[in-house]
Amino acid sequence: MTKKGILTVISGFSGAGKGTVVKKLTDDYGYKVSVSATTRQPREGEKDGREYFFITKEEFESRIQAQGFLEYAGYVDNYYGTPAEYVDKELSKGHDVILEIEVCGGLQVKEKRPDAVMIFLVPPSADELKKRLISRGTEDTETIEKRLARAYEETEFIGKYNYVVVNDTVDKCAANLNDIIQNEKKKLIHNNDDLDVIINDYKRFERRQ
Repeated sequence: MTKKGILTVISGFSGAGKGTVVKKLTDDYGYKVSVSATTRQPREGEKDGREYFFITKEEFESRIQAQGFLEYAGYVDNYYGTPAEYVDKELSKGHDVILEIEVCGGLQVKEKRPDAVMIFLVPPSADELKKRLISRGTEDTETIEKRLARAYEETEFIGKYNYVVVNDTVDKCAANLNDIIQNEKKKLIHNNDDLDVIINDYKRFERRQ
């Protein structure tokens, strides 16, 4: 019997290194990363089902009504969301699935899937976060200041996560995340099949009338 996988939400400040760490988890530890759905048009080189599931606005809104997303949000006239069906299919195959999403989406997932492992990624310090944002060289000073202000605002929600993990080095951080996820996986009964096995094992002790 295939053991069900575990769902993990990884959030963190912009510049905390979420994408790099998640790539390390997929490359070295075999995790699956959920593919989001969006109503925006594909960009050159993007493939449906790889970068995103590209669907129409009408289909997206229909899925919202049918509770088809673990989380979703609107951004610049388009929708983005995590399809519940895709995640559940991967979990049922025994794959451990990671959602790399912002805080607002992470909290939506927590509400719908309270057994999800919630992890918030932070840099070693606020100064280090600023240093990393500057060193990327992709944004002007005003944008960086906005990202830092947003980081401060997001500190209000850190306490809603199960774990806070410092991303000092990518290798160490990924190893720590893997340890957390696998330890959580051992604690949980993940599906009704497991539960049925346990219950049936004790049925022989049922009191006979």
